[in-house]
Amino acid sequence: MSSPEIVYLSWGHMEVKGGSSAYKDCKVWPGGSRAWDWRETGTQHQPGVQPADVEEVLSKGVNTLVIGKGMNDMLQVQSSTLDLLRQKGVVVRVLQTEKAVAEYNDLVGQGVRVGGVFHSTC
Repeated sequence: MSSPEIVYLSWGHMEVKGGSSAYKDCKVWPGGSRAWDWRETGTQHQPGVQPADVEEVLSKGVNTLVIGKGMNDMLQVQSSTLDLLRQKGVVVRVLQTEKAVAEYNDLVGQGVRVGGVFHSTC
């Protein structure tokens, strides 16, 4: 099962191939996607993406994870999140969201078992 391509990105709006709706922020993995609701884990721009935000995507068996830090690079990533990914042997790429989506789609095209968490505003 391959990861779905992200087919559209603009400020506050993302569309994933095969997704049932548009997303503001989203999580993607081989075979699926869903909205990333920060309220589920209490995430804020600082200190940023926490381990609980990536665990669902990791549970789908990805070997690479791309994190989109927002259109203006405002979303931080906690060091504990990066430590968790390293401990699990997952390659992580943390980029501004437009660059992250391009990287993610390139990895999808290469057949990599890639997942992602993407923030589409600030």
